[in-house]
Amino acid sequence: MRRIGSLFTICFIMFGNNPAHAIGPDIHDLAGTVQAQVDGKTINFPTLKVDVTAYIQGDVANVEIVQTFANPLEEPLNAKYLFPMNKSAAVYAMTMEVGDEIVEAQIKRKEEAKKTFEKAKSEGKAAALLTQHRPNMFTQNLANLMPGLPIKITLKYTQAIPKVDGDYELVVPLIVGPRYEPLGNGEAPDVVDNGEVFGKQQSTSTSPFGQWELEEMPEYPETAGVDIPKSIEKERVSIKVILESDISIKNAYSDTHAIDVDHVGSDRTKSVITLAKGRTIDNRDFVLRYGLSGALTEAGFIAEKEARGGFFSLMLEPPAAPKAAQVTPREMVFVLDTSGSMSGYPMDASKTFMRHAIKTLRPDDYFRIIRFSHNATEFTSAPVLATEENKRNGLSFVQGLYASGGTEIPGAIDQAFAMPPAPSTMRIVVFLTDGYIGNESRVLTQINEKIGNARIYAFGVGSGVNRYLLDEMGRTGRGFARYIDPTEEPEEVAMMLAKKLESPVLTDINIDWGNMQVSDVTPDVIPDLFAGDSIRIQGRFTGTGTHTINVEGKVRGREGTLPLQVTLPKASNDNNERTPISMMWARSRIADHMRDIKRPGGKRVSGLSEDALKEKVVDLGLDYSLLTKWTSFISVSKKVYNKNPEAAADKNIPLPMVKGVTQAAYPASFNGGSVPEPGTLGGMAILGACAYAARRRKKKRFAHA
Repeated sequence: MRRIGSLFTICFIMFGNNPAHAIGPDIHDLAGTVQAQVDGKTINFPTLKVDVTAYIQGDVANVEIVQTFANPLEEPLNAKYLFPMNKSAAVYAMTMEVGDEIVEAQIKRKEEAKKTFEKAKSEGKAAALLTQHRPNMFTQNLANLMPGLPIKITLKYTQAIPKVDGDYELVVPLIVGPRYEPLGNGEAPDVVDNGEVFGKQQSTSTSPFGQWELEEMPEYPETAGVDIPKSIEKERVSIKVILESDISIKNAYSDTHAIDVDHVGSDRTKSVITLAKGRTIDNRDFVLRYGLSGALTEAGFIAEKEARGGFFSLMLEPPAAPKAAQVTPREMVFVLDTSGSMSGYPMDASKTFMRHAIKTLRPDDYFRIIRFSHNATEFTSAPVLATEENKRNGLSFVQGLYASGGTEIPGAIDQAFAMPPAPSTMRIVVFLTDGYIGNESRVLTQINEKIGNARIYAFGVGSGVNRYLLDEMGRTGRGFARYIDPTEEPEEVAMMLAKKLESPVLTDINIDWGNMQVSDVTPDVIPDLFAGDSIRIQGRFTGTGTHTINVEGKVRGREGTLPLQVTLPKASNDNNERTPISMMWARSRIADHMRDIKRPGGKRVSGLSEDALKEKVVDLGLDYSLLTKWTSFISVSKKVYNKNPEAAADKNIPLPMVKGVTQAAYPASFNGGSVPEPGTLGGMAILGACAYAARRRKKKRFAHA
């Protein structure tokens, strides 16, 4: 997309008084703006407003996101918006409202959806195309966004809410951070016939699987404070959570945002949570935590029947662990991200964490410290015993680190596993990073190849961390992921998290289903359980009645069994609609298949080829109307809104900078110093002050400053 020319054109467009543009509500009630000063006048660039409503029943959330896009200019636009959703979200519905039309979206194979979108775009119809790039990264494409005629998109998803450190944790991501991409990452190979190149291979729902297609990245949009002015409206997002439970809600709080909590009724079984200031800017993730006064009914077991059959969900929590007579010595391998995106608060928070983590090492522990950016180097050439002198030297090494360069995680993983563990120890690899990379698939495949018997604990440092990558690193490494928000007070959080560097409570988990008939159980590999956490097991069932199942595992090395009695329903729901349980099951199966793709062939749980796994993902997406890597939602209006569609300019919705990061996280600064490509140099004298409003960028290949 040629971006600098089109954005420069906008710099000279002033808002008109054409009555035709007065359709609908006041534009300032609909869209935040990015502002630039040109010839002493303020020019507004449209963005959007987002309203999030989450309905929580116990530990299951149904979330509705309303995105309202508006165009206050005098010319039609085709808009693109890069945004996040929860990595576990089962996105099952989308509607588009434009004028007097309400259009339900259809789920289609991604290439079919794109073809439908392009056709509608060329015909002047309004259209919306929702595409998934990662489980937590999406683009909303809009065709023919007309002046004064907003387009409203409503997305719906359901998700289970995990228990983390004793409380339930709802994460509503609000910002996609920048991604560093190694050279050549995500690039499709050439199509070659008889030595002649015929373009690039295409990723479709039916094409042979290629690892590159998992690494494909969308173009990162203009960023306020980097390559456009800073003035994105600070109240683009509203959040409302309606929390209900069969048992009393103990507390509801957020460390990321100021909230108001209204408890409904004296029994405290319903709470309404809103932002204290009404709205907020989308520059950090929203995290809500809450506790319940007792255990969920039937040990967290839920079963429902629908037209497709029976589905169940079982949530496991670890038992109280006996005190071990002996604690296995550990080899702690600390791997610190020192790339440019960690500059500022994130780097300071990492050092704070390391200060507490090193101080809490036991005398018979060993430790290593690896720092990485464009390369990886190590504190020592071998593991050292955690003597007081070695700990002091380690802290001095950490204190001298600074942020710069790219984020080459693969080299750090190689370094972490390059040597065998210290004798008679359990190896625990601790990553501290914001995860701002584009090659997640390669990293997870590499961990699968090298992990051995080690554990990985992933600590995300930042206010808009790549949670998909960090969570998957923890799960692949049979450990966990935790997050430090460096814009808050990190000292207490770092101290608490450093104390979690211990063994899991429940390992080697297996479910003996007895005479209960189950199939397609997910996750296909049950991870270890840590104190205060939970794991959700889902699957399909046939039959009815009451059954006894046994949860088997090792409690810090000792064999243990927990018997549970569960009851299966006799009849399906009356309306035969999809249930949240079935959609969460399908979403979890999709995640299983995507994880299996990243495992080396000999380690795949399914034993299937990559092409067969891809086909299973597509089938689940189409059968359950779910967004996936290879299925997309498409809405098209019946009416023609733009009589001259070829004149519509392509624009991105600008994003704010992630709170707490510096401009080093992005490819260049908004300082007038970046040089355009040669084709744009001739117009610089005419464009003048507008050069500050935009800059042409290729697909992001970050080399952090």
